[in-house]
Amino acid sequence: MNSTGKVLLAIIGAAAAGAIIGMLVAPEKGSDLRKKLTDTAGDWSSQLSQLLASGKAQLDNLKQAAASEAENLAEEGGDAFNKVRERV
Repeated sequence: MNSTGKVLLAIIGAAAAGAIIGMLVAPEKGSDLRKKLTDTAGDWSSQLSQLLASGKAQLDNLKQAAASEAENLAEEGGDAFNKVRERV
């Protein structure tokens, strides 16, 4: 994991901890607090799923682009080799 990913994960973790602590010290009924915690956890789970799906799509696009570039380079190398072999 690169440093940007680690920083992002740390920020998300700190935000989650802060939100939970804020909810726990708020003067509310237990049932209301549990409902808020459940709703918040569901929202975060949904956002994390979307973020992971987006990251996976970007990774797939990057892999596809890298494979295409590698194929092009291999063809160029083969062509260059054939030209050298023809001259010799």
